[in-house]
Amino acid sequence: MSRRSGILEFAVLGLLRESPMHGYELRKRLNTSLGVFRAFSYGTLYPCLKTLVANGWLIEEPGNTPEDALAAPLTGRRAKIVYRLTAEGKDHFEELLSQTGPDAYEDETFAARFAFFGQTSRDVRMRVLEGRRSRLEERLEKMRASLVRTRERLDDYTLELQRHGMESVEREVRWLNELIESERAGRDLKGSDSGGPAQQNTTSGSTGVLPRPGDTPGTDSPDDTAT
Repeated sequence: MSRRSGILEFAVLGLLRESPMHGYELRKRLNTSLGVFRAFSYGTLYPCLKTLVANGWLIEEPGNTPEDALAAPLTGRRAKIVYRLTAEGKDHFEELLSQTGPDAYEDETFAARFAFFGQTSRDVRMRVLEGRRSRLEERLEKMRASLVRTRERLDDYTLELQRHGMESVEREVRWLNELIESERAGRDLKGSDSGGPAQQNTTSGSTGVLPRPGDTPGTDSPDDTAT
């Protein structure tokens, strides 16, 4: 399994832990709540859902809303399928949620993990945050050393781009320091008691993905029928 596929499966399980959803609802949540998934298609989502069903972590159910009931006779298409997390799927997600290895610190993985911090225990949150900070501090040290070695050979625009990248990493390190301080003081972020993922968008930069509020959510296609 590729890292990208693993992140998508993690996010789908996490969202379905909140409530059953059909494919369109899932894609919308992935786009708006987890900015790392803005640029992906139904062609990516549905194979993931089929894999999770085959593994016994999800089950497919017919939609039970009035709109779903009318879908078949009025449009000639099957009603939307709703995906529900099984007990085994919940156990698997909780196992994934407890992992704090190096993969949890990578750019895309960290963004997805952070979005579900409201469902994560405090000790796991601390280990992931500290691991991410350590990873970025190492990256920052390398960037500074590289800039010292090459700055005389760089034109002004390339030099400015490298400085911008360093500033992006420095901002995330400061943000992580604030989060870690809050965790140590026993303070939860607003909304983390709800059990759902934090509303998380991302901005691109040298760090890959950095959770920041205020981004414009991506858009999605309303065409969603059963697979």
